Amino acid sequence: MAADGEEAQSVSYNPAGELLWSARLDGSHYIRFTLEQSGWLAAHVREDATLNFHNRKITTTSSKKEKDNMETADKKERIGFIGLGIMGRPMALNLIKAGYFLHVYDIEKSRMQPLLDAGASDAASCYHIARVSDIIITMVPDSPEVEHVIWGENGIIEAVRPGTLYIDMSTIAPSMAQRVHKALAGKEVEALDAPVSGGQVGAEAGTLSIMVGGLKTAFQRALPVLQVMGKNIVYVGEPGAGQVTKACNQIVVGTTIQGVAEALTLAKKAGVDVAKVREALLGGFAQSRILDLHGQRILEHNFRPGFKAWMHRKDMNIALQTGRELSVPLPASAQVAVQLDALLARGDGELDHSALAKLLAEMSGID
Repeated sequence: MAADGEEAQSVSYNPAGELLWSARLDGSHYIRFTLEQSGWLAAHVREDATLNFHNRKITTTSSKKEKDNMETADKKERIGFIGLGIMGRPMALNLIKAGYFLHVYDIEKSRMQPLLDAGASDAASCYHIARVSDIIITMVPDSPEVEHVIWGENGIIEAVRPGTLYIDMSTIAPSMAQRVHKALAGKEVEALDAPVSGGQVGAEAGTLSIMVGGLKTAFQRALPVLQVMGKNIVYVGEPGAGQVTKACNQIVVGTTIQGVAEALTLAKKAGVDVAKVREALLGGFAQSRILDLHGQRILEHNFRPGFKAWMHRKDMNIALQTGRELSVPLPASAQVAVQLDALLARGDGELDHSALAKLLAEMSGID
């Protein structure tokens, strides 16, 4: 590699959207570059060689370790990752650790830096991601953001290549997922809706639950990538099925958190040891992962976000919207949405969704 403190290579884009790869060679190291010349040409130097680069002769020598690392990466598909927030950043980092080469993009440039430090390449826009990636993954907040990624200025739809696989891991409306699938199919691109559950902890540990909708062939291609980010990966069915499953997940999570909050608040107002109540419930039929993890959060008054309240409110809106479209009444979900609205109105939208207990305690006159 280049000497310490010296940059061996860098990537940038000119105003026309052409990829510019520059390299500074110092001593013995491996060079790999991609140039746009009447299409995409990938050149990989695997042995000692002399190259004509910008009309200059450059001699390169590659070490065995560097060759082996690059050969491993070359067997994997190039991934473009869009959306590097509280969930997307650790998911993308896990892909890099697994040996995938990533191009990354986020509207907040500072979010990209940890990925660049880990070896990813920065992209100037979603358009550029589409031009250089075999697989595109998005992890953004909601349907409008997915819509912008696909159809907005410098969006994917303008540049995506036939044969690309698109995986949206955001939580969006099932109808939007179906719209995306139909639009990309017209570009000969297979699309999957693959929302996740497990929060920041699961994203960091690579243990997310991933529920997938789309064509089975696309799922099979995506599976090795998904297995890096999650452990419980279920192919549910046709396009949009993954998002329907996520809506169901958020109903269960939201109503269960509300139930745990009510139970522990009632116990506290009655003067009973809340920790003992939780311990007893964990040994019976009321046991749940939410009672275990979020129950402990409530005991500790620890509402630092793992999953922010405003995001769960958005997800409950998706569930309620889907219920209306299918004429399915969801009264418990509607009540949880009202409680989340009250939490947001008090300025607590950035807290963890378990802060529903904080709201209930205040409403009950508990300090």
